Amino acid sequence: MENTNTFKTKTGYCHVLADKIVLSRDGVIGNVAAITVGNKISQILIIYGIIAVAFIYMGIDSYQKQQIPQAILMSVFALYLIFNIINSRNHSTTPIIGRNKIKEVKFKKGILGMSRSRFEVLFEDENGKLKKRLILLPGAMDGSSETEKALALFRAEKLLNE
Repeated sequence: MENTNTFKTKTGYCHVLADKIVLSRDGVIGNVAAITVGNKISQILIIYGIIAVAFIYMGIDSYQKQQIPQAILMSVFALYLIFNIINSRNHSTTPIIGRNKIKEVKFKKGILGMSRSRFEVLFEDENGKLKKRLILLPGAMDGSSETEKALALFRAEKLLNE
């Protein structure tokens, strides 16, 4: 018997329980995500920071060599990474979110070939800080059926702010 309060995500499954939402990683994609990211986003943000510093260095070096288009391109890449680091500081990869801590849930429809559909869960962490947890839904293969299932579940559980 299939659990009706569960749907597939990009890296595993989302289980909507009476008192919490549990995200579990399953399969190859989930195992890779567990190894590379773990439950902390800070590791990824540090890597982005190192890459941004490298782009800044290459941009300055290109400018000194009078390679202006290359310097501009490197600067744009660095600014893009820095912007995303700042925006991602309040993101979380926590696998368990208490329903009483959830402030808001939004659904963002994906753009075909560009982005995935996702839920953005705004919640209060154990330190009282507002964090955002993204629940990425599956892509092109079985994305539309799982997206509909997830939307129906979140609406039935009265979690979705529409």
